[in-house]
Amino acid sequence: MAEPRRETASPTSPISVTAPRLRAWQQAALTAYDEAGARDFLVTATPGSGKTTFALALARMLLERRVVERVVVVCPTDHLRTQWAEAADRAGIPLDAALTNAVGPVRADLRGYVTTYAQVAAKPALHEARVTAKRTLVVLDEVHHAGDGLSWGEAVAIAFERAARRVCLTGTPFRTRPDERIPFVRYDPDGEGGWRSSADFSYGYRQALADGVVRPVVFAAYTGTTHWRNSAGEVVAASLSEISTKSTEATAWRTALDPRGQWVPHVIAAMDERITHLRESGFADAAGLVLASDQEDARAYAEIAERVTGETPTVILSDDPKAGEKIAAFTVGTQRLAVCVRMVSEGVDVPRAMCLAWLTSYRTPLFFAQGVGRVVRARSHTEAATVFLPAVRPLLTLAAELEEERNHVIPPPPSAGNDQLEVLDVVPPEREPGKSTKTELVDAEAAFAHVLHGGRAVIAQPQLTDDDEAFLGLPGILSPEQTAAVLARRDAVARKRAVEPTTVTPSAETARWRAGAELRKEVNRLVAVLAARQGVPHRQVHAELRRAVPGPASAAADVDLLERRRDHLMALVGG
Repeated sequence: MAEPRRETASPTSPISVTAPRLRAWQQAALTAYDEAGARDFLVTATPGSGKTTFALALARMLLERRVVERVVVVCPTDHLRTQWAEAADRAGIPLDAALTNAVGPVRADLRGYVTTYAQVAAKPALHEARVTAKRTLVVLDEVHHAGDGLSWGEAVAIAFERAARRVCLTGTPFRTRPDERIPFVRYDPDGEGGWRSSADFSYGYRQALADGVVRPVVFAAYTGTTHWRNSAGEVVAASLSEISTKSTEATAWRTALDPRGQWVPHVIAAMDERITHLRESGFADAAGLVLASDQEDARAYAEIAERVTGETPTVILSDDPKAGEKIAAFTVGTQRLAVCVRMVSEGVDVPRAMCLAWLTSYRTPLFFAQGVGRVVRARSHTEAATVFLPAVRPLLTLAAELEEERNHVIPPPPSAGNDQLEVLDVVPPEREPGKSTKTELVDAEAAFAHVLHGGRAVIAQPQLTDDDEAFLGLPGILSPEQTAAVLARRDAVARKRAVEPTTVTPSAETARWRAGAELRKEVNRLVAVLAARQGVPHRQVHAELRRAVPGPASAAADVDLLERRRDHLMALVGG
């Protein structure tokens, strides 16, 4: 039987599409909005809980009451524009996700449009004209992005000061300096000389977990000894989990994340073991996300993942024009892993992602909450998320805070005794002054350290049956020590896989990237030779090279262009 045709409301008629069923917190937030009767309203709701659905329900309510005639959504990325527009269409509120600053008016057959903070910053007066042409509700998604740059905050203020209604959304409270406060957000002093956002309605992780909206999270911390050579030529060794100065800890952390060491392959192998277990336990499409610090690391981690798992991961980078398509394909696909920098750290909905490898040096509470939020969206009450992270104090502090909220909802069985618990030291160490940050990797290895429980680092309990392992996905059934024992035992398998890679044929994309990287090195080497021979700066030789062989800079050049530039330089060097 053909699916009945859904009627879409016209901009001047009442909305006729059946409203989606709201969760209890979303209905409570709508009631709070009605009672507040304010022009501005800030909602802080834990990632994965359904902020988009709430905002669209509010928009629908205000449109039906004719309080507003238009809806404008501002979000961080182009991919989220599409995601918002698709959700709005399902709610019967057709929005334009492709409206650019080059186009003046909003299409007459649509209720409004979705834009980005960058677009607003480029032409704030244009957006001001659009929101004042009709009574408009402005939805500022992940509103902390309005503080990414002073100009962005000023642009948001100019563009939307005269909007009829504004609702701001964020996944977690955020702090700002006194001179960088975000417009339309109410703040309270944080006691440390800054300001903390004050929400009109809050829905935290603890509440969402109790309602079955999000998954419980198991944090698996990995330690390891790293070796590096400092600027004086001395080889320094440090463990990620040992108490040390802040600078030593930061260098050990950075060294562990170096793709040339063994720490990263070990952790990726451990996460892949967990994904395999999940798939064998009934979650056939279970997947994992790898968060990298930058694009270079992301590409290198993708090669490691391909070598360790035998499957080519999805690589999602912000400068890839197909990034949005890749996210959409991964969301509904069967690939095991996706490697990214920040493209899926915020707002992107990938419910099948149940594992996260935190292979990044980002450590802010906001980014941590957003990153972990990518793997907590629940599809059933039997799911749990696993986050693999370095055993460094800044991350363990953030994980302990989130894990403490979990234990208020799902109290684990009593521990075997305090003698089997190691207290998690989260007191920030003193910074070591006057130390150079220039280092060179010597080696880095990984080992499972502990899981988090009640703010403590829990090590393995010796006795555990094979049948207990099947329950690892349900925190609260196994004791903390048993959970740690399962992960420790599986870690031996991960260690072996990290040093005995799976044979795999590199993808065409990976092969092109490798070839390009080698050619760029060769071009730079030849430029250095010519610069030394002619006694001129490298940049002058690069400029002359681009004139002789036209095209983008070498960093953005394709393989064919790099080959032509290499051949041109070789002719000059040889001549």
